[in-house]
Amino acid sequence: MPTADNPPQTRLTVTVWDRPDAEPRTFELTEDPPAGTHPRPEAAVAAIEAAPRPFEPVPRGAMCTQIYGGPQRAVIEGVWRGRRVHASYDKKNGCEIARWKALGAVLDPE
Repeated sequence: MPTADNPPQTRLTVTVWDRPDAEPRTFELTEDPPAGTHPRPEAAVAAIEAAPRPFEPVPRGAMCTQIYGGPQRAVIEGVWRGRRVHASYDKKNGCEIARWKALGAVLDPE
């Protein structure tokens, strides 16, 4: 359990833009216990745990369908289980849409 002497090993900031000109929505997320300003912290932590390589970009050279999923974009940054992360998400092709869907509870919590 985190205390003043033992800060949480997970502290993420999730920023989501619904459109390029939209004001971002920003949420904070901690893990032990799931908390923060995120509307659904338990579901968000579960989605990160279940996603394969949740903070890794699409591998270079991956074959992705050329399907546009929308203008949304997001950034997750901070520390996950003691490891620094900085990951960007969008819906510009099928691979990126799959990454977004895997973290749907994190990126589309409302």
